[in-house]
Amino acid sequence: MSNYSAPIQEMLFVMEEIADFNNIKMLLNQDELSIDFVKVILEEAGKLASEVLAPLNYPGDTQGCVLENGIVHTPAGFKNAYKQFIDNGWNSVPFSKKYGGQDLPWVTAISISEVWNSANMAFGLCPLLTQGAVALLEAHGSCDLKEKYLQKLVSGEWTGTMNLTEPQAGSDLSLIKARATPDGDYYRIFGQKLYISYGDHDFTDNIIHMVLARLPDAPEGIKGVSLFVVPKFLDKSIGKTGVQNDVRCASLEHKLGIKASPTALMLFGEDNGAIGYLVGKEHSGINYMFTMMNNARLMVGLQGVAIAERAYQQARDYAFSRVQGRSQEHKSRKAVSISKHPDVRRMLLSMKVRAEATRALTYYVASCVDIAKFHRKKTNRANAQARVDLLTPVVKAWSSDSGIEAASTGIQVHGGMGYIEETGAAQHYRDARIASIYEGTNGIQANDLVGRKVGQEKGKTVRRLIDEIIAFDKTLSTARSQHTRALRKNLNITINELSQATDWIIKTFPTKPAAVSSIAVCYLKLLGLATSGWLMGKAALAAENRLKNRPHNSEFFESKLISCQFYSDHILTEGLALAKIITNGNDVINSMEDKYF
Repeated sequence: MSNYSAPIQEMLFVMEEIADFNNIKMLLNQDELSIDFVKVILEEAGKLASEVLAPLNYPGDTQGCVLENGIVHTPAGFKNAYKQFIDNGWNSVPFSKKYGGQDLPWVTAISISEVWNSANMAFGLCPLLTQGAVALLEAHGSCDLKEKYLQKLVSGEWTGTMNLTEPQAGSDLSLIKARATPDGDYYRIFGQKLYISYGDHDFTDNIIHMVLARLPDAPEGIKGVSLFVVPKFLDKSIGKTGVQNDVRCASLEHKLGIKASPTALMLFGEDNGAIGYLVGKEHSGINYMFTMMNNARLMVGLQGVAIAERAYQQARDYAFSRVQGRSQEHKSRKAVSISKHPDVRRMLLSMKVRAEATRALTYYVASCVDIAKFHRKKTNRANAQARVDLLTPVVKAWSSDSGIEAASTGIQVHGGMGYIEETGAAQHYRDARIASIYEGTNGIQANDLVGRKVGQEKGKTVRRLIDEIIAFDKTLSTARSQHTRALRKNLNITINELSQATDWIIKTFPTKPAAVSSIAVCYLKLLGLATSGWLMGKAALAAENRLKNRPHNSEFFESKLISCQFYSDHILTEGLALAKIITNGNDVINSMEDKYF
């Protein structure tokens, strides 16, 4: 088992040099907000993570959650850890002071969330969903709903859930059958929901469910879905305070990973119907739910970053302590730690750089969320939101895939010990594996990207990003280090391939959408590679500039340059193969008849 230490220097570097923290600070007009202030926040978060959450990660995985006599029990220590979490105000970081929040930018909140998910991903999933519920109600809730629920959701005194999937529907929400019947000022909800993370638990005295259901006069399909707030316990406007609503957990899923996170089958309205309150307009529920879903997708991508970091730290520590084999460079042929073997060094660098690249991308998109929310100019807000919309599926899919790959590599670094559960390396892989599935599978994310974000708008938003990366070449031309110059060369090649692949999608999508769909995953990965390559270039130039001042921690900035070149030589170069698949590899998929499978 390994300890966890939040990579605070790396986080602060990314926030300053890539996520434009100083600009966001000015937009918020908060004099007290500084990078030193954020450092203190991250240090305190790191203490809770390393001292409380990380030690619970392995035992939580072995114990799991239990449903007993209608009550869900989380693993030992989790309830107390959650109390410490909310007592110290961690849930309220990015939300309005009007509801008890701290009004800090999302780029700060996302760095803090990385710490929780690295230390204990199963625990971190609970506040992830609550924050999404807050974002949804802030954007679309009535004044009454905001007054009734936001303060306790913001504080974390109550938690929120997302109730979408049903047994027959899966990812196709147009097929949901849960129904809502009007009854005076509220509605009665009937139906069941599947795979509900933290659908029930023992952390709090109330759980606020966001539920999609159909009204009696609802049209067929996705446009007939409405959204309702359904509390586990009713307030005194309906009956006595503390009376349980007609909603219960029927069972908990037995899962591959995140076993300390209860995943529930929820039943609504077994008796007279679960009391629910309509959010916004009738039949517009899917549009409102996208606020919560997109928030969650960004945070799930962050889970990929977090697991890559945690798996890397464990693999690194093991590799430097595990003595095995002989040195290939010393005549003495003395036994050395496996960290001295070239292939192990390759694996460690791969894990380290994947964490850095996906962190850069995720924090950058979080900064765009802040700009879209706070910039004074409408055009700037619109452009930032367009970039958030474009890159959210990339963050979700490419970062979660990268986390899975890093965790798998971590097992390989451990060798046979990695396959043994007691080391904890296998748990990181099992936990990471869900991130490419929930909140919309990565294939769905890719098809959304090539269909709605590129094909339907004829590449307008992605072209703006490509042009910005191309223009960055002039800045890269000032690079002094061989590491940054190597990236410049490969980034130019990759962005050219991305541009041509984008042209192909724009041309092909109107007449052959199936051809575009068949290579969607490759295009998403190519866009992720190119965008992260651009951001890694920014990081390298920033490291060069800081090294000019001969800082006392020069090793950190030198390592950033090495990461830049490794990314260029070992990861960014995958773009050439992906581009060829995009333009040449679709015919064989769509011409394959069922009888040949």
